[in-house]
Amino acid sequence: MSKFVKKKSGDLPAISTASLPDIVFMLLFFFMVATVMRDSTLMVSNVLPTADQVQKLDKKDRVLYIYAGKPSIRYQETYGDQARIQLNDKFADVEDVGPFVLAERASKRQELQNVLTTALKVDGDTKMGLITDIKQELRKVSALKINYTTRVGSSAQNLN
Repeated sequence: MSKFVKKKSGDLPAISTASLPDIVFMLLFFFMVATVMRDSTLMVSNVLPTADQVQKLDKKDRVLYIYAGKPSIRYQETYGDQARIQLNDKFADVEDVGPFVLAERASKRQELQNVLTTALKVDGDTKMGLITDIKQELRKVSALKINYTTRVGSSAQNLN
């Protein structure tokens, strides 16, 4: 009996894991770049009205969003079923629109402060009185560039 065991010639070498951290970081970097983070959680129902002459905004960093509509089902016990205004992630009153716009304008770069557009994302069932009140508050703070966000209507689809 011999004490020495011969190696089998068919053994495979161990898999090199030297490049594994590179692959992991490459995947991590890809998902960090490709993932879009949501700005705010929608707390109001927001079925946008349709329009036939729609133009897409080019630069999203120059837009402030104001949402208006009935509170979602889970918020109706607390806030009722009347149309409300949502600024970022909280419900607000009409009087809060002006300070919100001023605060958002101040948080932007200096060259963007004068070219900001206020986008109103208003539910189709919201009364025009609330929208008029929002527009009056925007006039008080000189936010005169307003955009109404809509869906593409049936007549605009025929043009494309």
